[in-house]
Amino acid sequence: MHTLTFPAYKSAFRTAIRTALSEAQRGSLDEAAFPAYTHKNPLINWLFWQRLRVVMKYIERMGPFDRVLDFGCGSGVMLPFLAARSRNVVGLDVDLLAFRTMSRRLEFPSNIEVHEASRMTLRSLPAGGFDLVTALDVLEHVDDLPSTLDDLLRLLKPGGRLVVSGPSENLFYKLGRRLAGPEYSGAYHERGIPEVRIALGERVPVETVARLYPPVTLFDIFAGTCQAA
Repeated sequence: MHTLTFPAYKSAFRTAIRTALSEAQRGSLDEAAFPAYTHKNPLINWLFWQRLRVVMKYIERMGPFDRVLDFGCGSGVMLPFLAARSRNVVGLDVDLLAFRTMSRRLEFPSNIEVHEASRMTLRSLPAGGFDLVTALDVLEHVDDLPSTLDDLLRLLKPGGRLVVSGPSENLFYKLGRRLAGPEYSGAYHERGIPEVRIALGERVPVETVARLYPPVTLFDIFAGTCQAA
């Protein structure tokens, strides 16, 4: 996303998220990272949003797309950006509370459809039906990583990309979570991002998008490219 438009995009979501947090039951939106998107510490807030900015700039180099999947879409923070670059965007998540909360406060583009994963599974989606799949800060949570990666890659057209981000879970990252506050100090990840990168690399070629932030990696962002059949 162009640097002149990203602040406006960020501001709109931050305002809506702050309102949602002020009205919601305490802790009910923590899993969707609502507190991180609005953290009072400017450094922590910048670090969290910078991940999205890096991913957006990477995706901008590709497309336009016919169809895109945002796996683990959460609050829908990536959906308007993707909708501006694709004919159709599908959002998928195990819990739509965060998205429904945001959709009452923001008007999402009409070319977006969002589904609950229990009603529309990855295996029910058409093979080779997507140009791009994003899985941002979600694969560290899934129970069966190998099957999930296989299912996501099956959805891509030849040359399509799976863009992934996630936390390192190293000592510095865990310390940062504790400093950020009680919403971030629990042990709720199944794995760190190095394991995800290795598993994806066993299936397709993997390209590094960014490692944030040198010299210590807190978040890793990379993409796997689906090979021609």
